[in-house]
Amino acid sequence: MVNIRDLDPSASPLDYYGFELRRLREAANLKQSDLGGIVFCTGSLIGQIETARKVPTRDFSERVDAALGTGGLFSRLVGLVLRSQLPAWFQAYAEMEAKAAYISTFQAQLVDGLLQTEAYARAVLGARIEEDLDAKVAARMERQRILDRENPPLMWVVLSEAVLHQEIGGWQVMRNQLAHLLALRSREWVQVQVLPFEAGAHAGLPGTFTLLRFEGDPDLVYTEDFVQGHMTANPQTLRDGSLRYDHLQAAALSVEDSASRIARVMEERYGNRPGSDGRAVA
Repeated sequence: MVNIRDLDPSASPLDYYGFELRRLREAANLKQSDLGGIVFCTGSLIGQIETARKVPTRDFSERVDAALGTGGLFSRLVGLVLRSQLPAWFQAYAEMEAKAAYISTFQAQLVDGLLQTEAYARAVLGARIEEDLDAKVAARMERQRILDRENPPLMWVVLSEAVLHQEIGGWQVMRNQLAHLLALRSREWVQVQVLPFEAGAHAGLPGTFTLLRFEGDPDLVYTEDFVQGHMTANPQTLRDGSLRYDHLQAAALSVEDSASRIARVMEERYGNRPGSDGRAVA
């Protein structure tokens, strides 16, 4: 039997979601198992979400909206719920990222979170998170929805070539991740450049950073250390960050040559590998 407990809907977005799910389910005279049958999940899962023990997905929310005729309530709420699953110190940045008109980032070690595949994100987050990994991955995927908006931000990414070679999650995960980067060429508002090894010493040696530009609001620079992130609108820091980024773009391969480098690494490093029977697998 599902252990029901009272929720304070003001405690968190997750608690509010669970409170509303139970309220509207009961208003429809449905048991948890009834609703589960309609949205293709177990009654136990419904109970876990209603008691804020499980984080709902966007797909689940859309199916519940259809089942209960809520007018999209849960599809709207789930964005807040998933954002609340981000680290507390990162949530302020995620809010600003979602408002930005221009995003320019240099990544020294990892593919930027907005461009990660789900499998790559799971491998990255799984390296340091043991609990609620599904929720953390879902929260990262939710961030990427800003690139699917009618008016998405213009995003320019410079990746160190080391990012392409650092095998995260195994060769198949990496192959799919690099293929995803190549597929992004169909989105004119997303541009990817590779800073090649042959560039030598470069302006990004101090580490990863991101510039956020807004329509009518002050620009921001974002950096991270191993503890937390830091945002600033300090004019001198912005000037330094912009200059560094200009130098990185100048030292990087062109967008076209970057795509060729990504494709080459994808085939040479993560190409066909022998399966257990000795035959090549794609």
